[in-house]
Amino acid sequence: MIDPAPIEIPIDGTLDLHTFQPRDVKELVPDYLRECRARGILDVRIVHGKGRGVLRRTVHAILDRLPEVEAFHLADETGGGWGATLVKLFPAES
Repeated sequence: MIDPAPIEIPIDGTLDLHTFQPRDVKELVPDYLRECRARGILDVRIVHGKGRGVLRRTVHAILDRLPEVEAFHLADETGGGWGATLVKLFPAES
């Protein structure tokens, strides 16, 4: 099987996981946050959906392990409610 071409996603502070396979999340989330941080985007919204909460738990477990994550919490109703997580990153060292 031929590997598909890499998908280019905009680095704008919002990562919508609906368009990705769950198996890609473990690499995608840290890579996206690293790129946001490098660009000075320190407030990030990760949309994981509401569903049964499996993807949300996966995302939160990843965030718990990343030293560049200052804090994270579920969004309020205006930001997607429990279908999205807001992440605060530490500034990159200069």
